[in-house]
Order: sequence, then C-alpha cells, then structure tokens
Amino acid sequence: MQVHRLDQVQPAVLAIQGMLKKIDRLSLSPASQRDLESILVRQVTRELDRLLPWQAGHGEATAVSAVRIGQAMGLDDEPLHQLELAALLHDIGLLMLPPHLQTGRESPDTESYTTIQNHPRLGSILLEPFTFLREVTVMIAHHHERWDGSGYPYGLRGEFIPLGARILAVADAFSAIHVPHTHDRFGRDRVALRILQISAGTQFDPLVVKTLVECCSEMQRAPLREQRHE
Repeated sequence: MQVHRLDQVQPAVLAIQGMLKKIDRLSLSPASQRDLESILVRQVTRELDRLLPWQAGHGEATAVSAVRIGQAMGLDDEPLHQLELAALLHDIGLLMLPPHLQTGRESPDTESYTTIQNHPRLGSILLEPFTFLREVTVMIAHHHERWDGSGYPYGLRGEFIPLGARILAVADAFSAIHVPHTHDRFGRDRVALRILQISAGTQFDPLVVKTLVECCSEMQRAPLREQRHE
C-alpha cells in the first residue's frame, strides 16, 4: 500500500500548510479569532477545490449542512466553529494519496480502495501540528467511522465516535449523494435524505439523521410561509 510520506508531499500541500501556520499564529479575541479563522480556512478550501476539481464545492456544502445540524443540536459557539472548520477541511487527506487516486476518475480496485480509506487518518496527521485545529483533527480522523462499528480507519462504534465526527459523517454523505436525472434541489434532497434514513442505525447516528431531516423540512416550509405573507 503506497501513500505519500509527509516529507514527500507535493509543493501545493506544503503551501497549504504554510497558510494554516499563519492562521495558527493569530492572537485575537475569541469572536474575532473565530471569524478570521473561518475566512482564512475558506481560502484554504478554495485551494483544495483547485487541486481536487472533482470535489469542488463539496467542503462548503458539507459545512453548511454540518453547521445547520450542530445548531439544531444545541452546540455552543466554539464547538460549532470547530465543526465548520472540520467540514471545510475534511477531505484534505486525499492530497496525501498517490496521484492517480486524487483524480476521482476511476473506480478503485480493492487495494486502491484500502489506500483511500487512509485519507481521514492522513488528513488528521497533516493538520495535527496546528493548535487551532486540535478538535478538527479528531473529527476528520473519525468522519468515516460507522454507527455499527464497521467503518474506518479505527472501527469505532456508536457514541464512542465523537459527536462532531458523527455530524460530519451525515453532512458529508448528504452533500456527496448524487441523484441522476434530478435537477430540482428539493427533489434531490428528498432522495438523499431517504438514503440517509435507510442507513440510520447502521452507518449513521439515527439522532443526527433525524435532526438533518427536520432541518430540511423546516427549510422547505420557510418559502411557503414567506409566500403567504407576500
């Protein structure tokens, strides 16, 4: 199984680490620190989109859903902020894979799929040196664990999986699900939510899935209420 060592990664990854190092040196009030970290990490996300164009926009979309779920579950400002950063950066470990596995163009064979399963662990290793991402690395490391314990890379189950990682797993899947021949956003979301509901209790935390379903239902009702008041 071949993966890139940290001292052999491509220059673009080193450039991203340089961007994160500058953020790590900031010293502001908590609220200002969170705001600036969000802005600057989004710049890193744009660089990830450039390097992994087939993933472009996925980090932002995952962050929107993750924050929505976190707010509905009552997370405080700092855990919510860490969740947002984790969602924006959750696939950064893909940059540590062999180049032919970074394109998203081919269906991986068994050996390649095993290598791809290392990307949460590699992402957490890449981000571990940065103090402001301490909680983020935990969420990224575990965002492909499964509720029933059959996930990767560590095989954690149930509530042994950190809550942020459980939220991130649902938001990641919700953003990534592709529904062919469906161009209406609400139609696509309904199918994606149904897929998540089927997988609740096996792949995903049932409470997190339920919370996302309720959030999406509320969003769909909001335009109707706005129309009635026009």
